This record gives sequence, C-alpha cells and structure tokens, in this order.
Amino acid sequence: MTRPTSTAEREPAAPVPTGAAVVTGIGVAAPNGFGRETWWAATLRGSNGIARLTRFDPSRYPVQLAGEVPEFEAGEHIPSRLLPQTDHMTRLALAAAAEAADESGLDPGTLPEYAVGVVTAASAGGFEFGQRELQALWSKGGAHVSAYQSFAWFYAVNTGQISIRHGLRGPSGVVVTDQAGGLDAVAQARRHLRKGVQAVVTGGVDGSLCPWGWAAHLAGGRMSPVADPERAYRPFHPDASGEIVGEGGAILVLEDEASARARGARVYGEVAGCAATFDPDAGGPGLFRAARTALRQAGLEPSDVDVVFADAAGVPDADRAETEAIIELFGPRGVAVTAPKTMTGRLQAGGAALDLAAALMSLRHSVVPPTVHVGAGSHDPRLDLVCDTPRPGRIRAALVLARGHGGFNAATVVRARH
Repeated sequence: MTRPTSTAEREPAAPVPTGAAVVTGIGVAAPNGFGRETWWAATLRGSNGIARLTRFDPSRYPVQLAGEVPEFEAGEHIPSRLLPQTDHMTRLALAAAAEAADESGLDPGTLPEYAVGVVTAASAGGFEFGQRELQALWSKGGAHVSAYQSFAWFYAVNTGQISIRHGLRGPSGVVVTDQAGGLDAVAQARRHLRKGVQAVVTGGVDGSLCPWGWAAHLAGGRMSPVADPERAYRPFHPDASGEIVGEGGAILVLEDEASARARGARVYGEVAGCAATFDPDAGGPGLFRAARTALRQAGLEPSDVDVVFADAAGVPDADRAETEAIIELFGPRGVAVTAPKTMTGRLQAGGAALDLAAALMSLRHSVVPPTVHVGAGSHDPRLDLVCDTPRPGRIRAALVLARGHGGFNAATVVRARH
C-alpha cells in the first residue's frame, strides 16, 4: 500500500459493494515469529515463544515469563522520524500493517479520498513510552518530558499512526474491550464496509512489557507463577495456573469483495459473522450467546464449522465455562478445538486478532494448528482439543472466540470464499 500523492489522481467511482467482507492481507508480529510466514511455520511446528523476560529485569517479580516478539529491529521497518514518537507496540503495529498492506496490493491512490479507513483495538496504549516520560518528569522535571507523550500513550495511537503513514482518511477508530478487542475491531470495520467504505485496515497489536505494565498485569491476579515456560500457561489442563501475557498481534486488510475481485486480489476468506455480548459476572452465558449469534449471522449451522479457536484463559473456572459453551453449541467432541496462543501467551487486544489470522491461514492451507503444553488425554474428554501436532483436513468455516476482562465476549466466523 502506497501513500497517495494527490486527490486529483483518484478515480471518482468504485465497484458497487456486495456486502461480503473479505480479508486480502495479513501482517503478523508474534512471540513465536515476526512476519506472517515465519509465524505460521512456527505455529505449525508448535514452536514456543514464551520465555523469561528480556525487556527488563524481572527477577524482583513473582512472574518472570512473557511472550516477546523476536528479531524485531524497529529501524528496519519504520522511518527513523517515527522512532522518537512511537511506543514499542506501535512500532510492531506499523510493521504488521505494512506487511498486510503490501500483501493486499491495495493502492489508496487509485481510490476515492475517504474509501479506506483504520480500526484497531488496544487495551493499554503506549505504556512503555509513558513510563519513560514519567520517569523523566520525576527525575528531571517537566521540561524533559517529550511532547510526543501527548499521543504516544493513547489507546488510538496505532490507528492514528497507521492512517497517517498510509494516507488513509476514511472512517477510523479504536475499540477498547481488552482481549476481545481484536474481534470487536474487525466487527466495527465490517460495519464500515456495509456503509460503503471499500476497505479498512483492522485488527490489533498490543503489549506493555515494562515494569509499569507488569505491575498492572500482576494486579489483575490472573498470571501464572509457574517458572517453566512449558508448564506455565496450560489452558484446559487440570494443572492450569493462570495466563502468561505477551506482546504482538495481527493487522488485516478487510475489503469489500466486489472491490477486491475487481482488482484481482487474492482472498483469504470472508468475515461472515460477528457478535459481542457482555457478562457482568465471569463465566456467564454470554460467550455461548455470542458464538450462536455469530453463526446465525453467517447463516451457518454448528455442523458447518470445522474448528473453534478458543479463548483459552488458562484460569480453571474460565476454561470450564468455555468448555461448557462449546459443548452446548456443538455437542461433546462435536468440533475440533485449538488454542495456538499457548505458543505466544495472551496478547491483550492483539490475541484475538492473531487467532483470526490463524483461522484464515487454516482456511487457506487446510490444516488446524495445534495446542501445545496441554497434552492429549489430560483435558475434559468432551473437548476435541487438537494437541501437539497439526490436524490436516478441509476447513470450510472457523469460529474464533475471545473474552476480555470485565465481561466482554466476542465471536467471529470466517469461511472460505472461492
């Protein structure tokens, strides 16, 4: 995707929207691989991206594991002028957005001025940037605080920086629903397409792996204290002890199908159904209702779904509630279930977006990626959990589930589009 040079060069008309929202580009920054193809190959291998923190010294903290994006040098992926004004998570988002845009081949310079928007999800904003500027304030005084702090900390900063870099002036925004945010952002992007926008850059990339952010994660009370990276985050396992957090996520180019087909774009699949609910109490029926509603919106029966990408909280009560919701909808062992986030940790607003990317890659490559560190036979036998190795087979449709702290539930259905 290239930045337009002038509005006069843009064509005045666009294909008539079909109503189908399709994904034409995917960009990934994940703890088990930077870049879409590197991450996907690592996911199919079951490569673990969870390890001891290196971004700061975690020795004073009761939790010392995290999922960090490897081999990322910001200066190799974004202009040097952006480095002083961006948090680490925004740099990851810009790199992922560039990868998604390049793959899609979408050129805003050939489109009407407001034809392409940006909707991302965030849960913390630029925490690491904010910590650095607060330290400068406390130790040196206000004159040493960067003016960029005024927006680098903000929840909407990824949306803003992506839109500025690529010259995208269409409807834009940010969604803040914690771990459910990646799906909720895509749902909002899909609404924009239905109103006539031709494409939206969407998804979520998040992260707050700094002492200030770590204090917030610990205060949530959901983190696993286990020191072994292969035993710390084990959703659906009898020894589940909590979550491991990470950084990263995925950015997608969501496009009206008529526009995509008209320019010969390659399509990963259709975002066919989206739903969100809210449970004031954790473990309520909201996740089931969201999943059922997303399927109905897509016009599908449970039997049409080939795989569920689980939220996989790693907290026993939450895992049991999700298991019951899946069984209520599909029946015992009625659908393959997977949680590839066991290789990355939970990525806040980026986690569900990465699961959505994995679901789309599953459609393209006809394979279900594995869940690691749980082990076949150690979980509820009513759950057909794909453990340790990929499961090949035709994938017609996938359901992605996500829950955010405080009661947010989201479900998204993607299906093959030929």
